[in-house]
Amino acid sequence: MKLNKLFFTLFVAAMLVLAACGGDNGDDAESGVNEDGEVEQISVFQSKVEISEPLEELAEMYEEETGIEVDVWGTTGDDYLSQLQVRLNSNQGPSILTVQNVQVADQLDSYLYDLSDMSLADDIAPEMGLEYEDRLVGLPYGIEGFGLVYNKDLVDPEDITDYESFVQALQDFEDEGINGLTLSQEAYFLIGHISNYPFSLQDDYMGFIDQLNDGEVAMSETEEFQEFGQFMEAIREHTVNPLDVNYDRQVGDFVNGETAMIHQGNWVVSMLNDYDLDFEVGLMPFPLDGNDRQIVGVGGNWGVNGNKDQAEIDAAIDFLEWLHNSDVGQEYMVDEFNHVPGFTHIDADGLDPLAQEVLDASNSGDTIPWAHNYYPADIVPNDLAPATEEFFLDDSMSGEEFIERLDEVWEGATR
Repeated sequence: MKLNKLFFTLFVAAMLVLAACGGDNGDDAESGVNEDGEVEQISVFQSKVEISEPLEELAEMYEEETGIEVDVWGTTGDDYLSQLQVRLNSNQGPSILTVQNVQVADQLDSYLYDLSDMSLADDIAPEMGLEYEDRLVGLPYGIEGFGLVYNKDLVDPEDITDYESFVQALQDFEDEGINGLTLSQEAYFLIGHISNYPFSLQDDYMGFIDQLNDGEVAMSETEEFQEFGQFMEAIREHTVNPLDVNYDRQVGDFVNGETAMIHQGNWVVSMLNDYDLDFEVGLMPFPLDGNDRQIVGVGGNWGVNGNKDQAEIDAAIDFLEWLHNSDVGQEYMVDEFNHVPGFTHIDADGLDPLAQEVLDASNSGDTIPWAHNYYPADIVPNDLAPATEEFFLDDSMSGEEFIERLDEVWEGATR
């Protein structure tokens, strides 16, 4: 696998070099600025394949309006960041790029332009801009939230507000022959998302993760994680084993009324829409430590390549401003990209109920963050998920021992 990835990276690099050498237009292949200093073209290389086609349509509209060509590059595989780094290192980087999170911003630091002075920066929803070392380096694609997606015919959120009421609800549903809650076996659905809460409830979750990486704190010695272990023990005791449930079954059982709640995000609507639901759905916070705030975050951000000529940088910023401020850009972002806007000035009429709850929470600023965006790379599938599988296979492992096990695998992954 590693050899294949190495071959792919070298192949991409070779193709980029050949492309640069083979051009016959006389212009600098790494720049969209002509010899007279005028911007003729900017380029966009982004990671979401599903928005490529509507983004290309917008690019054509923008060129018709401004005369500036917007070249939308497609990805050639799942390893977007590797492809991006090859292009950047070959001086073939795009004008606009995707920055997934703070960890990626750290790797791309020398290329990222400070967007703090954009007029658009004032319209970013609270805490949704990507900041790195006191600079705004990313504008949110869109926002998402996850938590307890619930059947409104079966669940009243006011009845589930803390550990005790959560456990009571699971017991009551169990007595009625209904599964109170399901997790799913996929790594992020099993532990990656739900593990956010004890991190996100820290006063400084990034500082806590840094300390955890350095061995200065332990999850097993932290109150929120201790209670999280109790929650997980209750889930194991009173619900179906998530290792027997995949995403399709999780959603199917929920749709059929066999499950009252699932731990998922607003993205689940795309599957729910495949069914004729006879009940309304809602999204409620996971009540760890009495938490009553939605957890909202960003899966990707627009960044600008600061190594370009200033004229091209300015042109890239102009395009991003147009994308988020024009009527057609806003319409496409909501209706074609299917993004919940990460900006307070963009109207999003007709959102589904889950997306609307995420948007309302984001605009209010009364949220908790996605801590998993700051986890060490690949720790969820490689370390946390196997440890969680052990917990759900071994009924003798207590919630306390489970958290101690998470400490062990975290240490093994980071030190």
